[in-house]
Amino acid sequence: MSKVVINSHAEFEKFLGKLIGYSDYLQITQEQINMFADATLDHQWIHIDSERAKKESQFGDTIAHGYLTLSLLPYLWEEIVDFRNIKMMVNYGIEDLKFQDPVKVNSKVRLKAELTDIKNLRGITKTFMKATLEIDGSNKPAFVATVVFIYHFEQ
Repeated sequence: MSKVVINSHAEFEKFLGKLIGYSDYLQITQEQINMFADATLDHQWIHIDSERAKKESQFGDTIAHGYLTLSLLPYLWEEIVDFRNIKMMVNYGIEDLKFQDPVKVNSKVRLKAELTDIKNLRGITKTFMKATLEIDGSNKPAFVATVVFIYHFEQ
């Protein structure tokens, strides 16, 4: 999948109200889930105990932490856009985050990115992106959120 190349605020602005693109699918493994559990100290059985999850969970297996799926956003976003001519990018915030469907172990997810607003703040670009994490084979996304990024372009 070819990336969208953005060199400036003006080029970014052309995507206002439009789909920017999709990332490739990424498979969520039990190893990723376990490492995230270790990193965040969240060892709830629904995430790490496959045998118990198969017996007791309504999902039939372990599921990824919601925040694990959210933490994939920067990686997946970089699969969609190749930013050039920037000094710095800052994750500014997340608005209206809703986890809608759990991501079962070994599922594949991808990011759908749409630019909903863009502002020029005295040479600094502030963007609002509708981020939808789609689950392969599911009608419901893992989450939908408005992600706010700030870009400092060279120009």
